Parts: sequence; structure tokens; C-alpha cells
Amino acid sequence: MESGPPLREILCFARVAQHLSFSRAADELGMSQPAMSQAIGRLERSLGLRLFDRTSREVQTTPAGKALLPHALALLDTASAFTAEAARLAIPPRPIIGLAYAPLVGSLAARAARRLAERKPAIDVQLRAAGWRAATQALTRGEVPVAILSAPFPTGFTTGARFGVTIGHLAVPAGDPLAALPRLSPDRLGRHKILMPGHRPPGGMWARLAATLPGPHRLHVAAEDIDDFAAALDLVAAGIGLLPVPQLLATWIRRQDVRFVPFDAGDLRMTFGLAWSPERVSPEVTTLVHAVQETLWTR
Repeated sequence: MESGPPLREILCFARVAQHLSFSRAADELGMSQPAMSQAIGRLERSLGLRLFDRTSREVQTTPAGKALLPHALALLDTASAFTAEAARLAIPPRPIIGLAYAPLVGSLAARAARRLAERKPAIDVQLRAAGWRAATQALTRGEVPVAILSAPFPTGFTTGARFGVTIGHLAVPAGDPLAALPRLSPDRLGRHKILMPGHRPPGGMWARLAATLPGPHRLHVAAEDIDDFAAALDLVAAGIGLLPVPQLLATWIRRQDVRFVPFDAGDLRMTFGLAWSPERVSPEVTTLVHAVQETLWTR
């Protein structure tokens, strides 16, 4: 099977036909004008066709040249797509790693994912917002290799990159008299209910807070777990109860129906950290752990 004219000569033909100038076509392709004329001459001889009528003043495409130009352009487009696809296939695919994270620390997860996407070689992180129970189940089932969880951490997993989030405010309805106070403490909440999760493991933030609020009538169980503080603000706005919130949430969230009042409840903090299975450690897991640690150091 004959291979046909060289692609370079077809490219020369297309550029001369588009510019109607040997010199401009030569400049575009980084060639000398004599080299361009020679390439067109070779193409015409191989095809047995005259492609251009040339005078000292102008260049015109012959009827044969006009008929062949669309085919030349299509061939060049196909060759360009071929080259681009070959270059894409030559690059090894990026490794992918899944990361479950508590909604409260979504910005940390996003910054760590971006850090890994910008490194060389890059790693793609599939982010998966999940509460404590859902993230723990995903870890146990092997659906994700790493999760950012709040304490207490599940047994059987390695943990690291721990950090604390201060609970420094109380979310109250905008029309409540408490919203006008400069500061609140637990002893001033006798007639109010506090939103709580049903799952309050010993040593965790919720268990410590509940111990400062004696009397079961002071608590309202909003859900088995309160993982998404921003969503729980809807219950506050509805007057169902007050919600202790992290200081960073009070800084980020702006709602007309909720006010954030500074809350003195001692050293009330939520501890977060990375958890991963020691049986599923991979280079990607190690790199992700380091990326989260670096993100914490530079925030």
C-alpha cells in the first residue's frame, strides 16, 4: 500500500492555499521561501496535479487545489487529534484516593486535595462528606482508605494529624432575648433546651457538655449524630433548641434568623484527626496524611 504524500508537504500546501502567499506560509511554518517552493513542487509532482498558478505578483489556487484543500485540512485535523490523543495516552493515569471527612472540616479536606492535585506526580482525591458513623463504616468496608473524623476515634485504625476545634459560641434564634446578651454560660440556660446528639461517647465533647447541663429536660436529642452543624442551624432558627457551635462556624456562617453568642463552657473542644487502616497503607495514603499535616501547619 502506498503511503501517499508526506504530511509536511500537505501542511505546506494548506498554508499556501490559505495565505495565497509562499512567503507568509513559509514564515508561519518557520521555513525559507525556497524550501516552501520545493515542498509544493514535490507534492505537485507526486500528485500529477498543478495546485497553484504563480505569477510574479500573485498566487492563485487552481481548481484542483481548491478541490483538494478541504481534504487537506481534514487530514491535518485528524493528524493533530491523533498526536494529541497519543500524548494523552503516553501519560500514566493519576492515582486516585478516597477521603471521607466531617462537613465541619470540609475546607481542610479541600485544601489537602488541591495540594495533592498540584504536586508532581499528582494524585486525585475523591472527597466524600460523611458523618462519624458513615465515615467509620466507609473505612471498615474499605470504601475509602482515609477519613477525617472527630474523637473518639474508632478502634483498630491508625490515627494522626490531630487538631482541636474550639466550641466558642451558642447559636440562638435571632428573636430570642439571649441573642442580645454579650456572653452566655451554662448556668444561664435553665429554661432553654440544648440540641444534642443521641450518640455521646464518654470523653467526647458532647458528653463533657452534657455533664455541665444537669437535668435531662435541658437536652433535646436532634439526631443520633450532629455532624453537619450548618444544617442543624435550621433547628435553631425554628426555635427547637440552642446549639453549641465551633468558633470557625460562627465566623463563616451568616444567617438573618440565627445569632451566635460567645459561650463560656470551659475548655470545650472537638478533636479531629485522620484515621486509616494499618492494613491498607499505600504510598497514596502516606502522601495524603502528609498533605493534611502540611495543610494544618500552613493554615
